[in-house]
Amino acid sequence: MNKIKTILLTTAAAGVLSAAIPAQAQDYDSRTWQIRLRSIGVLPDESSSVNIGGKVDVDDTLVPELDISYFFTPHIAAELILATSEHEVNYTGGVNLGDAWILPPTLTLQYHFTPHSTFSPYVGAGINYSMFYSEDAAAPFTGLDIDGGFGVALQAGADFWLNDHWGLNVDVKKLWLNMDAELNGGAVRADVDLDPWIVGAGVAYRF
Repeated sequence: MNKIKTILLTTAAAGVLSAAIPAQAQDYDSRTWQIRLRSIGVLPDESSSVNIGGKVDVDDTLVPELDISYFFTPHIAAELILATSEHEVNYTGGVNLGDAWILPPTLTLQYHFTPHSTFSPYVGAGINYSMFYSEDAAAPFTGLDIDGGFGVALQAGADFWLNDHWGLNVDVKKLWLNMDAELNGGAVRADVDLDPWIVGAGVAYRF
């Protein structure tokens, strides 16, 4: 919960700062690349089915994120989102099953409504492929194994430009992601819809 509060406070602070920036036209036509560095909260909204009953929960985490955008036109851009995060996996009653890292590269196609303005909101949709690695079962369990796969992503956010190159960014993404997990050689199996919200704020640079 503290991580969620941190993300919300960061996002609010970025919004307050942007309100103090006077609106101005930007010379955007020559800017075809954009890089953002954000702090993001990865907030699973999971549901699960376990072969022995009960349910699986995955904890929230706070990590850095890098994304790279290419603008085909001032309004249309493709964004590649790069981040990796570690999550603890728990069973009903707070039983720790172990932890694992997830690498979920996500590619979205975006529409930017007002690319020439200081306030530039956008929406996007795309695909995600999530890979799990460094799975580590918690004692007395053994052999935690998680299979990833493809998912769908939706996105909404806004850039607040301080000048022609530098700005602030807030962004919210929703991923629909399913994972299959097993323990103890398959004796315990879970089908989990992870479906995380990803909420972030950071800085942007365009060139």
